[in-house]
Amino acid sequence: MPASTRGSNDTNDFPGQRLGLPETGVGSLAPMGPRILGLIIDWGIASLISWTWFAYDPIAIMALFLGLSYLSIILLGGTIGHLVVGMRLNTVAGEAPGYWRPALRQVLLTLVVPALVVDEDGRGAHDVLPGLVLRRFR
Repeated sequence: MPASTRGSNDTNDFPGQRLGLPETGVGSLAPMGPRILGLIIDWGIASLISWTWFAYDPIAIMALFLGLSYLSIILLGGTIGHLVVGMRLNTVAGEAPGYWRPALRQVLLTLVVPALVVDEDGRGAHDVLPGLVLRRFR
């Protein structure tokens, strides 16, 4: 549908606009680069712990990744990797994620495919389904 015939509610000039987020700066939707860097940091922490105590067992890496991510989202509002690169998780309404949303998010993230299915804002299904938004906090 041409832009001239779309309703004003259908426009999405930048990622996060339809969610009421600012285009840039604090509170805006986190871009893909920092998201990937945060994931690498979190996976690296889980891998290091697994290498140290579990002979680099892949099952231990996955369990540590899930557990550490879940706990840090509940306690700190984001994973360690998220916080290092300046991001936090909130609900779409801007509230703390609670307990069940991070659990669902992390299970979907470990399946990988939901993270590759994105909406028009670039949010993966692992964030969309539990109603979460990864935002910049600095």
